Amino acid sequence: MMFYEQLQHETENGRQYLLSSPLIQRCMQAKMTKGEYIAFLTEAYHHVKHTVPLLMATGSSLPAEKEWLREALVEYIEEELGHQKWVLNDISACGGDKELVRLGMPNEATELMIAFAYDTIHRNNPVGFFGMIFVLEGTSVDLASQAADITQKSLKLPDGGFTYLRSHGSLDQDHLIFFEQLMNKIEVYEDQQAIIRCARQFYKLYAGIFRSLTEDSFDQAA
Repeated sequence: MMFYEQLQHETENGRQYLLSSPLIQRCMQAKMTKGEYIAFLTEAYHHVKHTVPLLMATGSSLPAEKEWLREALVEYIEEELGHQKWVLNDISACGGDKELVRLGMPNEATELMIAFAYDTIHRNNPVGFFGMIFVLEGTSVDLASQAADITQKSLKLPDGGFTYLRSHGSLDQDHLIFFEQLMNKIEVYEDQQAIIRCARQFYKLYAGIFRSLTEDSFDQAA
């Protein structure tokens, strides 16, 4: 079994836990409210703005013998630059106040996920951060485009409110192919276990964000 297949197999329970989150289920059933969608975008902004800093931190923490992984991270950084601005613009297009979001703070669940990401890089094994990439990009491929179509149709929101979801749905399909090839090159057992462990944790933490979101979350953020 190649490592990427092993990673999928050993984290499947976490993936199912994430997909069973009530808000995701409501979205797939066209029952999500505009307030809940803006609440989702709000927390997306607060973790997406850390993507490039986290990638940079991972790259700077890798030892010299993992230069090939550092080079791969450069490609990710180039692709991810500025995506938090897309989220803010989506919020504005949906009637939210992007400046309030930009100046605000994440909720507890988002804060915990980001804190764990930095802790993984700086205190444990920076290679483990690829577990977060696996969770976020895999979830985007599974859900983003479909969720955007369902939500836009049910809420009658403009195209400009779905830049983040639609771009990630298509963009991350290419990323995931690249990621699979990258993961299959990782042969050090300790690195493989760090990625698996972190992916399991990130599934729980990312699910925690979805499970924390209600229409009241948007009211509190505003």
